[in-house]
Amino acid sequence: MMHRNSRPDDMHFGKWNAPGGKLEPGETPEECVIREVMEETALTVEEPRMRGILTFPAFEGEEDWYVYVFTAEKFSGRLKDTCHEGDLFWIEDCDLMKLPLWDGDRIFMKWLDSKSFFSGKFVYSSFGFESYSVVFYGDPQRTQNEIM
Repeated sequence: MMHRNSRPDDMHFGKWNAPGGKLEPGETPEECVIREVMEETALTVEEPRMRGILTFPAFEGEEDWYVYVFTAEKFSGRLKDTCHEGDLFWIEDCDLMKLPLWDGDRIFMKWLDSKSFFSGKFVYSSFGFESYSVVFYGDPQRTQNEIM
């Protein structure tokens, strides 16, 4: 995880995020996650698995954000200590919810334990987190939709 603590003008300043970034022209989501993780952490991700898609309408008053959520169990390299956005740390799964995360992250990170592919929408306003909705695919135990 990355502690976004290097730039006080960063909208994520003080929060913890997983590595990631924006797609470059002509790049697939899989190519993007491999490149971004390498750039930010010095780790080479192997066989990334797309787990879901998140939509953030007009996030922080800006354009809509579309986020591809991946997990990976195989990687090589050694985690560097820091990158241009903040400090990097290995965090135990049981400690993730103790970190200052975005409210929506606390919700969707729990979905990573499911076999379902998810499509979620998280709405934030100038007042903070407003609501979310999600559809789960591919797991008969979790086919219902959630709306808050």
